[in-house]
Amino acid sequence: MNAIKLFFRVIENTRLDIDLIHRPKRAKVLPNVLSKEEVKLLLGGIINLKHRMMLSLIYACGLRCGELLRLMPVHIDSSRMILLVKQGKGRKDRIVPLSQKIIDLLRSYYKLYRPKVYLFEGMTAGTPYDERSLQQVMKQSVQKAGLLKPATLHWLRHSYATHLLESGTDLRYIQEILGHSSSRTTEIYTHVSTQSIQKIVSPFDTL
Repeated sequence: MNAIKLFFRVIENTRLDIDLIHRPKRAKVLPNVLSKEEVKLLLGGIINLKHRMMLSLIYACGLRCGELLRLMPVHIDSSRMILLVKQGKGRKDRIVPLSQKIIDLLRSYYKLYRPKVYLFEGMTAGTPYDERSLQQVMKQSVQKAGLLKPATLHWLRHSYATHLLESGTDLRYIQEILGHSSSRTTEIYTHVSTQSIQKIVSPFDTL
């Protein structure tokens, strides 16, 4: 679409009425979500503290993989119980609330690993942890937990948003925490939340 607009503007020196071009409908795919019990099972089976810390922080703060790997110790404000996410999607900064439980885990992690630059570093000090290695950590953790779902790192972010919604958190706050530009992006989690759906009584049960 952008290529066609550019062609007419630069080559043909005319403005194209974009409404004349038929846009294909986008598939409406619901986000994949793990239950709280599945998340607990997943995280509880991880022995390596760094691995458990990384996956826990993704779920506890609804982070994207790249956002996690760019984190630095200075981005954690334990006194205000917030995490600063620098230059997330759309090059936007945002703050995310931290729970006392995740702060305690972060302190244990920091005492053991003493990261130099990035919060989660690879084999070489001062370099960020490798994204593919983190994806492999997630894959192995899913297998170890015995989960039959092909869960990925992004599933943890989706699960965080859905669980916030089910606990009564306002969609506007969820939008801010996740860093969504449009509320319509956040509203998709209303379609995977089971809180209201589970209250519906099937007519089959009343036969």
